[in-house]
Amino acid sequence: MRNLPMLKWLWLSLLAVVLDQVSKLLIDSSMQLYQSIPVMPYFNLTYVHNTGAAFSFLSDAGGWQRWFFAGLAIVISIAMTVWLAKLKQHETLLAVALSLVLGGAIGNLIDRLAYGYVIDFLDVYVGNWHWPAFNIADSAITVGVGLLLVESFGLAGSKQLNIS
Repeated sequence: MRNLPMLKWLWLSLLAVVLDQVSKLLIDSSMQLYQSIPVMPYFNLTYVHNTGAAFSFLSDAGGWQRWFFAGLAIVISIAMTVWLAKLKQHETLLAVALSLVLGGAIGNLIDRLAYGYVIDFLDVYVGNWHWPAFNIADSAITVGVGLLLVESFGLAGSKQLNIS
C-alpha cells in the first residue's frame, strides 16, 4: 500500500456502495413497486425499477442492455481503480472524485447483476414535473463527476484540497 497511497480513498467507494445497497434493501423490503411516499415539498420516496441507464435510456431495449451496462460498469470500475492507484499524493480532489464515481458504478452494477435492473427511489419534483427517480449510487456518481469537472477546469484553485 506504500507504493499506492491514493488507494486509501477506496473507503469512500465502499461507503457509497454500502449506503446505496442498504438504502435499496430498505426501500425494496418496505415499499411496493411504484409506491410513492411524500417526504417533504418537492421530494418523495418513489420505488421504481430502471432497466436502462441514466434517465431510463434504453430501458425498453429488450434485455441486452443489462449486460452491456454491466460490462461497461466493470470496465469503468477497473479503469477508475487503475487511475486512482496512479495518482500522486497531492491529487486529493481527483482521488475523492474517482472514488465517488467508482462507488456509484459498483452500487448500480450490483443491482444489474442481481436483479437485471437498478432500484431507484429518490423522486424530486416541481408541480407535476418529476426529475427521473435516482438513488444513492447515482448521487455519488453525480457528485464525483462534478468534482472531476471542478478539478479538470482548475476551479479548485492552486491549493489542492487536503483532507487526507
